[in-house]
Amino acid sequence: MGLRPAGAQQIGGRTVFPFLDLPPSAQLAALGGMSVSARNDDPTMLFGNPALLNPDMDGRLALSYVAYVADIKQSTAAYVFNTQKAGRFGIGVTYLNYGNFEGYDAAGNSIGTFGVNEYTVGVSDSYTKGKFTFGATTKLAVSSIDGSRSVAGVADAGIVYKHPTQEFTAGLAVKNAGYQFSPYPGTDRAPLPLDVQIGATIKPEHMPLRFSLTAHHLQRWDIQYLDPNQRGQLDASGVEKKPTKSFGDNLARHFTFATALVLSNNLNIRLGYNHLQRRELRLENTSGSAGLSFGVMLKISSFQIDYTHATLQASGSSEYFTLSRNLDSLFKKKDGNSTPPPADKPRPDRSKTRYRKVGS
Repeated sequence: MGLRPAGAQQIGGRTVFPFLDLPPSAQLAALGGMSVSARNDDPTMLFGNPALLNPDMDGRLALSYVAYVADIKQSTAAYVFNTQKAGRFGIGVTYLNYGNFEGYDAAGNSIGTFGVNEYTVGVSDSYTKGKFTFGATTKLAVSSIDGSRSVAGVADAGIVYKHPTQEFTAGLAVKNAGYQFSPYPGTDRAPLPLDVQIGATIKPEHMPLRFSLTAHHLQRWDIQYLDPNQRGQLDASGVEKKPTKSFGDNLARHFTFATALVLSNNLNIRLGYNHLQRRELRLENTSGSAGLSFGVMLKISSFQIDYTHATLQASGSSEYFTLSRNLDSLFKKKDGNSTPPPADKPRPDRSKTRYRKVGS
């Protein structure tokens, strides 16, 4: 089945590989945890929508690190390159480590520690036709607990529309469609956390702000979960009133909102909000700043640094770090600085030299 990682919101039902819902990079975390329309030069955006692959990503490598609560850590790498003939490709790898756990036998005796980890390896491809870009990702997902493994094949597909003159993009993505090839021993095969998302990003002219809105889990309307053990409030008669589902709350859970203050091409400040995460990860008596994320993008020389602080709930948060650089420009710069070896000095052709006779 796989553990439910910190920050993975629940929508009810039984699915495997819930870590596939986690944002693997600082920018995606700052955008409310997901985005299908934020088109820029960050290679990790291929995890949000494979159709976001674009020429600005060519040759760029991005490395991400996430520190969740306790000892849970996540590492991600993404690289994009253009083959000219076969299209634009992206390679993405994520690795999630839950740390070590103490194992016990049936009698309660310690039998040592064991590790728990999950990872994906995927390849993305995109093709642009006019204003539209089409993309797809195929990846292998593996979950491992104390030597036992569960394996699944996963696919993402998407499309992005980019306005030819204005800073407006819209995207659609179907994520985590696939099949669990082998479940854990003693468990049944279960579906993956399918998610259909649609969204748009716009930067109004003459405004230093960029807005993104993403609707998710469109394949399922009711994503509210009510804990049957949760205590309700008492009315005037002393009768306990259990929480009930509402149309407005259910609708709001389908949306994430993000905005970025574009101070320059080298400095952006981002703020995101995920209502589903806020509702599902709140504590019994308070929500705190759960569901909110704050991020900064800074470019120094040829490097881009992204940092995001995402609040999971009142008692915990996550820190995201992403470092990216264009490797093609690095190698070209080295080639350009190299001095070609000096050409051999031409020697005179002695076959055509005329000699004068001394004394003539």
